[in-house]
Amino acid sequence: MVNYLISPLTAKDEPFLWEMLYEAAHLRKEGNLTVQDAINHPDLAKYVKNWGGKDDSGFVAILESTNQPVGAAWLRLLTGENQGYGYISDRIPELAIAIVPEYRNQGIGTQLLKHVLAAAKTSYESISLSIRATNPALALYQRLGFAIVSGSETINRVGEISLKMKVDL
Repeated sequence: MVNYLISPLTAKDEPFLWEMLYEAAHLRKEGNLTVQDAINHPDLAKYVKNWGGKDDSGFVAILESTNQPVGAAWLRLLTGENQGYGYISDRIPELAIAIVPEYRNQGIGTQLLKHVLAAAKTSYESISLSIRATNPALALYQRLGFAIVSGSETINRVGEISLKMKVDL
């Protein structure tokens, strides 16, 4: 059992969020892509670039033994011309989450999500996300109350099916 602390994200966590965005976007599966490719991809970069604004919130999981971050879950309000993959409305923030691969399936993502959902209740009515239909985390989101948005199936940038999900808080 890995021991970790969950803390609020701050602007200084932006470098780690880029690493987590790389994981969340499954860029590893697309060949020799790097974190820099996420930074250079305008549709992905909007989830992290200039992190720490008034509508940015989230949490990071940090190992107690080494003080290393191993996962993050964050919300960002992506509106107007800056809509993200999971966009539903200008009042619903999008969730992004990732865990460092060697720390997955140990409950860290569940705890991060529970923190995000609890904190978001004070500011938002709902949260949305975009997920590949084949992502095993789909069941986790459903357990925590997320539902697939009817008619939201789209072909994503790698030719697979993605879905939008939403949870009302």
